[in-house]
Amino acid sequence: MLAAVGPPIEPVWSTTDRDEALLWYTALEGTGVEGIVAKPLSSAYKASRIWSKVRHADTVDVTVVGFTGTARHPKALAVRLPDGCVALSQRLTTALASVVGPHLVLQAGRASTKAGDAYTPAAGDVVVVEVVAGTTRHSVVTVVRLH
Repeated sequence: MLAAVGPPIEPVWSTTDRDEALLWYTALEGTGVEGIVAKPLSSAYKASRIWSKVRHADTVDVTVVGFTGTARHPKALAVRLPDGCVALSQRLTTALASVVGPHLVLQAGRASTKAGDAYTPAAGDVVVVEVVAGTTRHSVVTVVRLH
């Protein structure tokens, strides 16, 4: 029985026509489809693959309320999302961490998100960053830049 082996096999749309792919990308926004994947025709599906995912995403400005790592070298940021929830961002790139770090001021104590992720609270001036939030089925917050 094939069903006992693993998840069901699902057919997916594919095209080599760029205009058709862009039409699908536009037309399927809001239907639950995350976006499209672009890859070379000869590229096999492997864990180490290098494919480009193009997701539907809007950015939003959020307030930084804390960080993981150190204030000088933050690994991730705790941000207050528009719905009021605090979430940890994905790991910051070295370049982004070096830009954000000088603006972070350590506040004594520890805090945690509703999901239980611990972070160090930030104090002082309000730091605002631009993020892409919720672009997948998962709660993913990616910092784009410092404002």
